[in-house]
Amino acid sequence: MPPTECDVVVVGVGGMGSAAAFHLARRGVDVVGLERFDVPHARGSSHGLTRIIRLPQYEDPAYVPLVRRAYELWDELDARHPRRLLHRVGSVDVARPDGEGVYAGSKRACAAHDIDHDDLTGAELGERFSGYDFPADYRAVHQSEGGFLHCEGCTVAHVEAAHEHGATIRAREAVEGWDADETGVTVHTDRDTYAADRLVVTAGAWTGSLLPSLSGLLQPERQVLGWFQPTAPERFSTENFPVFVADVPEGHFYGFPTYEVLGFKVGKFNHRGETGPPDELDREPDRTDERLLREFTARYFPEAAGPTMRLSTCMFTNTPDGDFLLDVHPDHPNVVVGAGFSGHGFKFASVVGAALADLALDGATTHPIDPFRIGRFD
Repeated sequence: MPPTECDVVVVGVGGMGSAAAFHLARRGVDVVGLERFDVPHARGSSHGLTRIIRLPQYEDPAYVPLVRRAYELWDELDARHPRRLLHRVGSVDVARPDGEGVYAGSKRACAAHDIDHDDLTGAELGERFSGYDFPADYRAVHQSEGGFLHCEGCTVAHVEAAHEHGATIRAREAVEGWDADETGVTVHTDRDTYAADRLVVTAGAWTGSLLPSLSGLLQPERQVLGWFQPTAPERFSTENFPVFVADVPEGHFYGFPTYEVLGFKVGKFNHRGETGPPDELDREPDRTDERLLREFTARYFPEAAGPTMRLSTCMFTNTPDGDFLLDVHPDHPNVVVGAGFSGHGFKFASVVGAALADLALDGATTHPIDPFRIGRFD
């Protein structure tokens, strides 16, 4: 059988790949998106109902212009989708005031980009949002534009929009290999062969196996999320509880109000430090996972620490410096890479998709992605 021909193949149709497929299709490109699991699915990094979005970027102020454009594109997607995707419930970055952690980084980003915010003590934070119970000497940045994205809904909305512009998305089709030369790319799957001008790889934790020369920069990590039923549910509703990131002696945690399923949702960055090939990481949460999340919740959100409602695993794919890889492949100018989002990428999916489409079609983009070039590791 002759190969299926198209302009661009997108490998991996999760948060980033679905956005890339949409932006490519909207520009009139004949796109095929290939996903080895379902669309959406719960095996990678784009599930679990909610993902934080926040304007202060404590990781690095350089992310702020990118997230501002991401907000605009999420609002555009929301306007065409029947179900709300972006929920502005506010965001809180809380930590001790000394050191260079979440609070100091958030303040730095606010100062660098003139972001309106409230600077609160731990006591003031608890007075304003009664679900919070941090020590009085902690400090917090509260920013009203923060909130969360319905992550599976975002993937579905991008795929639906891609379909409307003529894209073909194929689930349960695993890529087995690919070749590239100056004439184009060939992608081999367990169902078909595709011949295209360009290839976009957004395969999450599986990117390293598809791009072996970059595998040393991409470390999959097991992550676990917990949902606990509050004893005072009204304090953890979307009307009364902003999302948070917290630096505490127990680690670096994040959480959400109750939304759609029972329970206050909480996670710990780099949960238990368990890394390895994505197909070998344990998919089943255990009592140690649960205890780690519960102990944090009981200390800082005591009225959220009721019965366990749900536990779920997902994956981070970490780079050595915690920043993204967004670039043209160093050995193949017709292959584009979006990977290594290191546990803080989903909020950017809307703009990452646009940047990847630019790179695939033009070899360059006006989006501010220079800090995320692969060459920084040379």
